[in-house]
Amino acid sequence: MADPIAESTDPVELGARAAARRLAAQTYPGLPDDVEAALYARGAAARPDQYTDVASLGALVVSIATLAWTVYNDLKSRAAAPPREVTVRHVHDRLVRDDALPPALGPAERDRIIVVTVDEILDAAARQEEPGGQASP
Repeated sequence: MADPIAESTDPVELGARAAARRLAAQTYPGLPDDVEAALYARGAAARPDQYTDVASLGALVVSIATLAWTVYNDLKSRAAAPPREVTVRHVHDRLVRDDALPPALGPAERDRIIVVTVDEILDAAARQEEPGGQASP
């Protein structure tokens, strides 16, 4: 039987998984499993208005990945692909405005999670736009 994770071409899934791997290596060793659980649950229940603690970090990464993909596509529809910094700023501002970040995260850690996740979404988007059109994990 084929592995649905290995065959995924969804940039949100690919970006969230890649961000989880990067963040796990530095600080959050259980994050890849938390992201997989959040991806599995995505759409099954309403997203919380705020991620109340660091334990819900997997859901936060998936939420940031989803928002980053939406922001990227919106900005790209108006002009050429936006610079990373512009996408990061839009995602950050939206998360702050919606009060969707856990208070347990300090500003530096919060910003690092946003930057890593947006980077991975944009990398997945770039791979998807390459000839052949499939992103690879």
